[in-house]
Amino acid sequence: MNRSDLIDLITKKHRLPRKQAEMAVVTIFEAMTDALQREERVEIRGFGSFTTRNYGSYTGRNPKTGRAVAVGPKRLPHFKVGKELRDRVNT
Repeated sequence: MNRSDLIDLITKKHRLPRKQAEMAVVTIFEAMTDALQREERVEIRGFGSFTTRNYGSYTGRNPKTGRAVAVGPKRLPHFKVGKELRDRVNT
């Protein structure tokens, strides 16, 4: 499922105009992104939680040429699935 599919589902399930459903989805994703940029934890009970993790610099390889490449430090989002979602997927 992609963002467009999610918007379509909300539109059909709740009989909303597509523009309103799209605005709701975009608002939720923007709020989550803004919180992660501020290094805040985003928790959706029964679904899971999003956090950021810091990774140090390392030497990687360019897959095309095989040459060593310096990769700088970075922060990446991390998702941890909630117990309720894990149980529902595994039934």
